[in-house]
Formats: sequence, C-alpha cells, structure tokens
Amino acid sequence: MFEVILLLFVMLLIAACAFFPLGCRMLFSPESSQRSDIDGSDSEPSVSEDAALKQSFLSHLQNEIESTLFPRPTDSILQRHYDTLVNAELENRLAAMPDS
Repeated sequence: MFEVILLLFVMLLIAACAFFPLGCRMLFSPESSQRSDIDGSDSEPSVSEDAALKQSFLSHLQNEIESTLFPRPTDSILQRHYDTLVNAELENRLAAMPDS
C-alpha cells in the first residue's frame, strides 16, 4: 500500500511540474520568489511605451491596408497569399515613409 501511495505522490509531482507555468522551478526553488518580493520587482514583463506605440501604429496600418483589399479568403492557401500581399504592401508603405 505504501508503494501505491508513493507512486501516486510522484505522479502528482510530475503532473504539477508539467502543468504549472513556471514548471518545477516553482516547486524546488522558493528563493527565487522570495528574491523578487525583496527586490520589489514584478514577475510580469513591462512593455515600454515606444514598443506599444509602434505595435499600435503597425496594427493600424495593417488594418488600413486590409480595408482597401478584398475580404480575407477562407481557404488556407489563399490566406497565405493574402497575408503575403498584406505584408508586402505594409513593407512598401513603411519604406515610402520619411525617416524622422
């Protein structure tokens, strides 16, 4: 009976390591979480304002390009061609913009 309980415990430990976002590091290295609490740093990555603005601008430009084209196809091969067309037009517009 002891072997069965031990086996179930090991299986639970392996499942916990597999499904936790941090993996086994969270179970076996608690000093890393204590260190972040002491430093006051968050574990969430921060996104700079410039990167957010750049992503917003690129998304807006891509939506503008897609609005001028035909509707997005449903076939996977045609979707790849459509994405290639949108990316090429996006690169053309970015290349035509003056550097500042």
